[in-house]
Amino acid sequence: MRKMVRQNTFGLPEVESEDIWRCTTCGLCPQRCPRGVGTIEVSLSLRRIAGEAGISPAPIHTVNVSLGTEGNPLREPRAERANWAKGLSVKAFTEGTEILYFPCCYPSYDARTKGMAIATANILNKAGVDFGILGAKENCCGESIRKTGDEELFRRLARENIKTFIDNGVKKIVVSSPHCYHTFKNEYPEFKVNFEVVHISQYLFELINEGRLELIKEYAKKVTYHDPCYLGRHNGIYDEPREVLKKVPGLELIEMAESREDSLCCGGGGGGIWMDVPKSERFSDIRLEQAIDVGAEVLVTACPYCMTMFEDSRLTREDSEVIEVKDITEVIQEVI
Repeated sequence: MRKMVRQNTFGLPEVESEDIWRCTTCGLCPQRCPRGVGTIEVSLSLRRIAGEAGISPAPIHTVNVSLGTEGNPLREPRAERANWAKGLSVKAFTEGTEILYFPCCYPSYDARTKGMAIATANILNKAGVDFGILGAKENCCGESIRKTGDEELFRRLARENIKTFIDNGVKKIVVSSPHCYHTFKNEYPEFKVNFEVVHISQYLFELINEGRLELIKEYAKKVTYHDPCYLGRHNGIYDEPREVLKKVPGLELIEMAESREDSLCCGGGGGGIWMDVPKSERFSDIRLEQAIDVGAEVLVTACPYCMTMFEDSRLTREDSEVIEVKDITEVIQEVI
């Protein structure tokens, strides 16, 4: 990235090279700040200035172009967004369908995280849920590009999604990604709309408690659960994923030292998933080590960004087989 510093009238730096891109918007700083400083808002303001000055990092520029043309950050064809669902008895969403399942860009295209979408579809079918997908009609929710400072592109993606949801009669949305959850629930209302939004971990809890989903097979493994920042700190969803895991026969749930409100970020938020981060600064490496240290055989999360970051860290270890990384839906799929 080209080094550039802008000075304000007081001679203080406003945009300072790579430093403004280090924040993952995890929410821990504002949670702990004794003066209530909106550190995330400050970071995003600086990023907007950098974007307007044309000094955003190269990966952000690449993602921006992909989002603008194909509606996803992975440079994949829009027409192939629903390919993950082939052969799974997943119907196209039409007006009157109870639930829209919105899998997120990564589970729609990425080879590893596709397993989250597949597991979710299998679970919903097993529970007899009336659901459908919009496939190529939908865009990225826009949360992460907004957190890199591109407000204009976020608003375009949001408006297009909102129009699609309204035109197709969407009322209730189940999502795999906490980032989609946060955006649809907390940010799309800025456009004067309100959809009922449920994260899949919440919906699993509901289906199990209502007796619509029975967990019958044993999963005799030691498991630790990682709280995704945008599910936990940003939205206060800590209990439902744990309660779901506790209902799995044979599963032993172990907590890491930094959990719930104090959970260590995976490093993928705030555009971090698209950035080249030096190995010495990778939160996901530290988190994986924390999971291994408590004796976990499986690190379970509930976010495609976390899954991607942890799998990358796991595969760079010499002892990559020492621990598995799974989404909560993949565990539940194995025991129904």
